[in-house]
Amino acid sequence: MNHTKGGLVIFSANSHPSSREISKRIGESASGVELGKVQVYQEDNRETRVQIQESVRGKDVFIIQTVSKDVNTTIMELLIMVYACRTSCARSITGVVPYFPYSKQCKMRKRGSIVSKLLASMMCKAGLTHLITMDLHQKEIQGFFNIPVDNLRASPFLLQYIQEEIPDYRNAVIVAKSPASARRAQSFAERLRLGIAVIHGEAQDAESDLVDGRHSPPTVKIPLLIPKEKPPITVVGDVGGRIAIIVDDIIDDVDSFVAAAQTLKKHGAYKIFVMATHGILSSDAPKLIEESAIDKVVVTNTIPHEHQKLQCIKIQTVDISLILSEAIRRIYNGESMSYLFRHIGLED
Repeated sequence: MNHTKGGLVIFSANSHPSSREISKRIGESASGVELGKVQVYQEDNRETRVQIQESVRGKDVFIIQTVSKDVNTTIMELLIMVYACRTSCARSITGVVPYFPYSKQCKMRKRGSIVSKLLASMMCKAGLTHLITMDLHQKEIQGFFNIPVDNLRASPFLLQYIQEEIPDYRNAVIVAKSPASARRAQSFAERLRLGIAVIHGEAQDAESDLVDGRHSPPTVKIPLLIPKEKPPITVVGDVGGRIAIIVDDIIDDVDSFVAAAQTLKKHGAYKIFVMATHGILSSDAPKLIEESAIDKVVVTNTIPHEHQKLQCIKIQTVDISLILSEAIRRIYNGESMSYLFRHIGLED
C-alpha cells in the first residue's frame, strides 16, 4: 500500500495480523492515511530483518506495534524498525505501542531487575522520539523514558460499554478484586454513580529468605515487621442481588478473577462481568473463563486475542483505535493532547 499525506508516514510492524488490522483502522481514522511500505520478516535462524521500502527522509514516522504471544520478537521488530527509520533520516519517530511489554516487571524483586526500565532505555537508544501507549501497569513507568510519553486511557470506552451494553447497569456494583485495584474501581464507580465493593484476603504467600542466605542475623538489634498472615476472604460492600463488575488493567492469569467470581456468587451477585484494558489471556485462560462463574470478559484490542475468543464465547472486544488515531493526528499537527486527558485523575 502507498501512504502518503504530506510528511506523515504510518508503518505497521509484523507481529500479528491484527496489528496490521488495527493499523489500518488508525490510518483510516487519521484523515484516511494509508499504511507505508515496509517489509518485516524472520530469517531461517529467527533473526528479524526490516526493509523500509519508501523514503522517510525528513518525515514524521509513526510505527504501530501490538504485542503478540512472541513478545521478544515483537520487541525486536519495533527496535529494528525504529533504528531503520532513524538511519534513514526520519525527522521524528513515534512508537504507538498500545500495550507496553514487560510492564509488570517494573519493580525490583529480590535479585531480579526492573526490565521495563531496560526496555525503555533500548527504545530511546534505538531512536524513538515519542511514545504513545495505553494504561501502563504503573504510571511511574513514564519516568523510565527520557522522551515524551502519552499514557492514554481506555476507561471512556469501557464505561461506554457498561452504559450501552448492560441494560440494568444501574443495579451494578463496581468490584476491586484486591485492595490494590481499589482506586481504579473507585474511579469507575464515581463516574457511573454506582457503589463499590472490595474483595479482601488475597494476600500473597510469604517468600522464604532461607534459601539465599538472607536469614543470617544482623550484628545489631533491628526492629522487624510482624509477618503477614493470610486473612479469610471477605467482601467489603453489598453485592447481594446485584451485577458485579470487576475492573482491572490487565487480565493474564485468570485464577484470581475466577476465585473472585466464585466469592461474589456466594455473596449473592447474580451476574458477573470482568473488564480490563489489556487481555493477554495466556495459557489456559479461555478454558478457565468458560468454566467459571464469570458471565462476560470485556477487553480492548490493545493485544490480539482472536484465538482466545474462538475458545471462549464469553470474551468480547472493545475497539480503541479511534483514540490512537486522534493522538497521532494531534501530535503530527502540533495540537495539544490535553483534550484526550479531560477529567483524568491520578487514580485513573
